Amino acid sequence: MNKLIITRWNGAILTMVQSDGDTVSLNLEPEEERSILGSIYIGKVKNIVKNIGAAFVEIGDGCMGYLSLADGYIHHASAASPDGRLRAGDEIIVQVDRDAVKTKAPVLTGNLNFTGRYIVLTAGKRQLGFSSKLSDLEWKKQIKPILEAEKEEDFGIIVRTNAPEASFDAILEELKKGALYRRVMEDALHRTCYSLLYKTPPSYLTDIRDSFHGSLGAIVTDETDIYEAIQAYLKSFQPGDLQKLTFYDDALLPLSKLYKVEKSMSEALGKRVWLKSGGYLVIEPTEALCVIDVNTGKYSGKKNLHDTIMKINTEAAVEIARQLRLRNLSGIIIIDFIDMETEEDQRELLSVLSRVLAKDPVKTSVVEITKLNLVEVTRKKIRRPFHEQAALIKGKADT
Repeated sequence: MNKLIITRWNGAILTMVQSDGDTVSLNLEPEEERSILGSIYIGKVKNIVKNIGAAFVEIGDGCMGYLSLADGYIHHASAASPDGRLRAGDEIIVQVDRDAVKTKAPVLTGNLNFTGRYIVLTAGKRQLGFSSKLSDLEWKKQIKPILEAEKEEDFGIIVRTNAPEASFDAILEELKKGALYRRVMEDALHRTCYSLLYKTPPSYLTDIRDSFHGSLGAIVTDETDIYEAIQAYLKSFQPGDLQKLTFYDDALLPLSKLYKVEKSMSEALGKRVWLKSGGYLVIEPTEALCVIDVNTGKYSGKKNLHDTIMKINTEAAVEIARQLRLRNLSGIIIIDFIDMETEEDQRELLSVLSRVLAKDPVKTSVVEITKLNLVEVTRKKIRRPFHEQAALIKGKADT
């Protein structure tokens, strides 16, 4: 069972997820400059760069976002050109699909999404779909005609992983978010350029919403306003989890000390991670990708070389899956495991790696072993990596 811990750190809200005593996820969100992920704006097209297939769209305060010209779901807030082509100066409705990362602008989309605990309404893709992690075919057969009968033509539905644990009535209740979509589109007709049409809840609330059903054992905070916000959210949307919420108040042992917040943050920012066997990982995020090197280190087991390599590589695979989520590393990840003797060993290791990566709430996939025996993994980019979040907060604290 997971424990969600929310507290304040250097003027930011820190959300930490622990599982069996180990920290598996960290997220820092500035209070004054909350993440714009999921927010919907009226933006203005500033420039179209055909050779990279993109438009750069300003969404306010000089913030420029990247919109792929292949995005087929452009909604104009003002009159569109007669031929329907996107032009500089056009005012369009866009949603932030990915946070800014380092020097890269936020990624925008015209496919507006409204996420609930059980379904996502999409204003672009208007068909009915299911999460790739939903494997219960019988349940899909039962719910599909019910949702098709209730679905309206102006939006599509993606059924989320949590849905089979809910009643059909609870799932249908979330279809009411269709009214929110229509309100946003109606609003856009009367608002000025750069207006914020919709803002997603704070990340600590979306973390509760997106937690796998039955995986959340406790929610703990030592901040009164955050406690009240979570309490209000749970009463409205997840009343069954209300009893899991606890307000922590102990002046002798602060919450950050009890749950070793500083230690977890230090681990998530460190370059080297030691394994129980004595081996270690070296984790180096770069601008283009992240490189992880597996080393034998201090391992002094009595097993033969083959067994030693497999033991360290297998332990490393499990730890790498935890570190990717802990640090929120995304994009292309290249892993240099210790060289293995046979293809059978490689297949066994990839099987272990695929199995532990499948537990990550963020879509993560093993791509291949390259000709240089490097394992390539991809993890979907959504939020900033933790080291960037921490650097941003520290920079604000130092100024």
